[in-house]
Amino acid sequence: MTYASSIVAQAAERPRSGFVDGRGYHRLAMFACLLAFVVVVLGAYTRLSHAGLGCPDWPGCYGHLTVPDSEHAVSEKHYLAQRPLEPEKGWKEMVHRYFAGTLGLVILALAVWAWWRRRVTGQPVWLPTALLGLVVFQALLGMWTVTLQLKPVVVMAHLLGGMTTFVLLGLLAMRTWGSRAPVGPVARRWRGWALAALLVVVGQIALGGWTSSNYAALACPDFPTCQGSWLPDTDFGEAFVLWRGLGVNYEFGVLDHPARTAIHLTHRVGAVVTLLLVGWLAVRLWRDRAAGLQAQGALIGVLLLSQVGLGIANVVLHLPLVVAVAHNAVAALLLLSLVRLGYTLWQPRLS
Repeated sequence: MTYASSIVAQAAERPRSGFVDGRGYHRLAMFACLLAFVVVVLGAYTRLSHAGLGCPDWPGCYGHLTVPDSEHAVSEKHYLAQRPLEPEKGWKEMVHRYFAGTLGLVILALAVWAWWRRRVTGQPVWLPTALLGLVVFQALLGMWTVTLQLKPVVVMAHLLGGMTTFVLLGLLAMRTWGSRAPVGPVARRWRGWALAALLVVVGQIALGGWTSSNYAALACPDFPTCQGSWLPDTDFGEAFVLWRGLGVNYEFGVLDHPARTAIHLTHRVGAVVTLLLVGWLAVRLWRDRAAGLQAQGALIGVLLLSQVGLGIANVVLHLPLVVAVAHNAVAALLLLSLVRLGYTLWQPRLS
C-alpha cells in the first residue's frame, strides 16, 4: 500500500467528528444571520418609502420577474388597472424579494445539511427545521402583504416574522460556535429579568410595526408632548382593531387622526417601559462583576439608548427615511443582544 492510499484509508476509518463540516456549518449560519439582517433592513426601507405595493402581484412584478421599464412593456395589462406602474417603487420591492428569496434558499441548505449531519454530536436539527417552516410562512405573509393591500395586522406579523428569523439564525450561529462557556449561580439569578426584558422588547417591536403600518408615526409631531398637549384627543376603540374585512386598501392608512394618536401614544408608553426595565437590567449587569456579564450589559445599554434616541429623532425630525430605517435595524440588534444574553444565562452551570 502506498503512502497516499494509506492516508486515504486512515481518513475513511476515522470517526466523523464533524469539525470541518461543523466549522463550515457555523459560517453558513453566520452568513444567513447577516443576510436576514439585510432583509429586515430592506423590508423596513421598502415599507417606509411607501413601496410596499410597488408591485401589485406576487412573486413577480406586473407579471414579470423583473420590473418593466414602462407600462408599454407590461404584458399582462390587467395589473395596470390595479395600480399604475412606478418602476422606482417596483425595484425597491423586487430587490427586497430577491434578497428574501436568497435567504430562503440558504435556510433550506442549513436544514438539509443539519439532517445530513444529525448524528454529529452537538448538531442542531430542529432549530434549522423550524427556521425552514418559518421562512415558508414569511413568504406567505409577504404575499398577503401585497394581495391584502398592506393590511396592518399582516404587515406587523411580517415584521415580527422577519425579526424572529434573524434572531433564530443568530441563535443557530451561537449554538454551532463550538465550546459553550458555563455560567455560575450568580449569573443565573438574572434569568427571570432577562426573559422579562426580551418579552417587553418583542411587545415594543410589535407596537412599532402597528404604528408604522397604520401610518401613525407622525400623529404626534412634537416631543415630549403630543400636539402641544399631554392629553390629546385619542380614540383607543378604533386604534387596535386587528381585522377590518377584505377589499380595503390600507396604503397611507385608513384611521382618523385620534385613532392614530392613540397608537402613537401607546408606542411612546411602551418605549418608557422598555427604557426603564431593559435599562435597569443593563446597568445591573454592568455593575455585577461577579456575574461576568458586564460586556453584554454594556452592549444592551448602548443599543437601548441608541434606539430611544432614534425614536425621538423620528418625531422631532419628522420621520427622515434614514433615521426610520435605522430605528428598525437597531431594534433587531437589541432583540438579538437579549437573545444572546438568554442563551448565555441558560448555559450549563459551573460545578
